Amino acid sequence: MTPTSPLKVAVGGAQPYSIAIGPGVLGQGAALAAHVRGRHVLLLSDSEVAPLYLDTLRTCLLAARPDLEIGQYVLQAGEASKTLQEFANVIQALAALGATRDACVFALGGGVVGDLGGFAAACWMRGVDCVQLPTSLLAMVDSSVGGKTAVDIPAGKNLVGAFHPPRAVFADTSVLATLPPRELRAGLAEVVKYGALGDAGFLAWLEQHAEALLAGDQAALAEAIACSCTHKAAIVERDPLEKGERALLNLGHTFGHAIETEQGYSAPGRDALNHGEAVAVGMVLAAALSARLGLADAADAQRLQQLLLRLQLPVRIPAGLDPQALLARMRLDKKNVAGQLRLVLWRGVGRAEVISGVDEADVLAVLAAG
Repeated sequence: MTPTSPLKVAVGGAQPYSIAIGPGVLGQGAALAAHVRGRHVLLLSDSEVAPLYLDTLRTCLLAARPDLEIGQYVLQAGEASKTLQEFANVIQALAALGATRDACVFALGGGVVGDLGGFAAACWMRGVDCVQLPTSLLAMVDSSVGGKTAVDIPAGKNLVGAFHPPRAVFADTSVLATLPPRELRAGLAEVVKYGALGDAGFLAWLEQHAEALLAGDQAALAEAIACSCTHKAAIVERDPLEKGERALLNLGHTFGHAIETEQGYSAPGRDALNHGEAVAVGMVLAAALSARLGLADAADAQRLQQLLLRLQLPVRIPAGLDPQALLARMRLDKKNVAGQLRLVLWRGVGRAEVISGVDEADVLAVLAAG
């Protein structure tokens, strides 16, 4: 497949915005600056992304709007930076800039930067604009879309946050060429999620294009991103505050977040999983639990596992994590109601649903086998 012109996805609802997907969209200064209502801009990035793209972004914005006052804050790359302390540092950067209520935060980076930038924008003066500029595949198809922003605390992942839709999203597929292969694979886990939860046809397309996606084919990636964003946008539009259907987007995440929390958000090494990898394992566990409960055929779980393996993603819980400890983490999940586990499971490929009152003994059995 060959690269195509940028694709557009519209997100509707009370605060509509657009997602531009394709090579070179980060260089479209006029389009970027069009979303700045005032003069103050804070560029937020991390130590890996900033050296590659931050100066270019600043130059493009100033070329389109020479009157802009631009500040910046660069945090250390990695999930360990998604903390209340770093949130406070971003707030201080906005204060130092003298950011007014028509200011805009540009979040240039992966999911950590996007979540921090969105949360700070939600809180500064009770809410200023945020433009999401995701540079990882995972952020392009997940965290940059939908307006869920948060930071982690020791008790769990994403427990402190706010709903704050972005003013726009620009997903530049050309930056994926500089993404470490492991991070590209992590993003593909979230792409697979959209097929698994609600689109069997998309999952079949992913099976047909697995090698092209793994090789970083620009057109295949752009199509996968656009399809993923279209699915998420439709769900978010119908359920902006996660009161119902939007919970389906957490397929694999309750298990995955428990794994991430229990391993302590450590910098992913040989054994520690990053977010996308944890979600891959979590989806396999959710499918296995669905089969155990008689909701779905075990063949569907096997099909999902085989696709994830083709995409070089893990499908088993890392050694050394205690099933009882993981279950304790799962009890803190935000979807739980009245002290009962409430999990996103499925009735086969493309048919996810929220199941309440899941017996902890069944969950523990799956964790022990996983």
